[in-house]
Amino acid sequence: MKTSYKTIASLLFAVSAAPALANWSVNVGAITVAPQDSSSHLNVVETVAGLPANSTELAVNNNTQLGITIDYQLNKNWTIELIAATPFSHDIEVKGSAINGLPIGSTKHLPPTLLAQYHFDLGDSRFDPFIGLGLNYTKFFQEEVSSELVSTLQALNVTDANDKVELKLKDSLGLAMQAGVNIKLADNWSAHLMLSKMDIETEGRVQVNGTTIQSVDVTIDPYVWMVGARYSF
Repeated sequence: MKTSYKTIASLLFAVSAAPALANWSVNVGAITVAPQDSSSHLNVVETVAGLPANSTELAVNNNTQLGITIDYQLNKNWTIELIAATPFSHDIEVKGSAINGLPIGSTKHLPPTLLAQYHFDLGDSRFDPFIGLGLNYTKFFQEEVSSELVSTLQALNVTDANDKVELKLKDSLGLAMQAGVNIKLADNWSAHLMLSKMDIETEGRVQVNGTTIQSVDVTIDPYVWMVGARYSF
């Protein structure tokens, strides 16, 4: 994976060093993160609750926010794009077994992504299809445990009312792939359609008074799509 990161970083540097046309564009619209999630099993919870081994995982829901992406066109084929958005908010719950759907907590995250885009010349200036490859950094923050999880831990005599229960998530660095099209509507205005696949992996930890009682590896790997308006300066 380190080799892949170095390859992408080298590509981004090489593209940014190409002769530039100094053309800037801004895309604004609805952007959705749809996790294709999987996780390791909640082995401690399964043992304490008397559940079958390997019967539980974690699930993360979709969320839509305001997306803002900025494009810097280097030449007719190459563009650098930065994907940004207002913070995404996700609920986390148990998937599987008798406690299926039990809320674990929630988190917010920001997934800034830098991509090198290749734009295809179809001989029609109205349609601008592209593919992209780059790096994603996901910052998790404002993790909160649910009241349902706190009550469940107390009912199982794992904690009492005086204990502090917290949820922690590690930040993630991974690859990102992209495809999309810009459809020209007027001199400076276009429609912007984009689909990305991002490599997001994290470790979730439930802590009691600062001590981890359950650790879970979570693969989120979401599809990210955006529909918006594009203005080219």
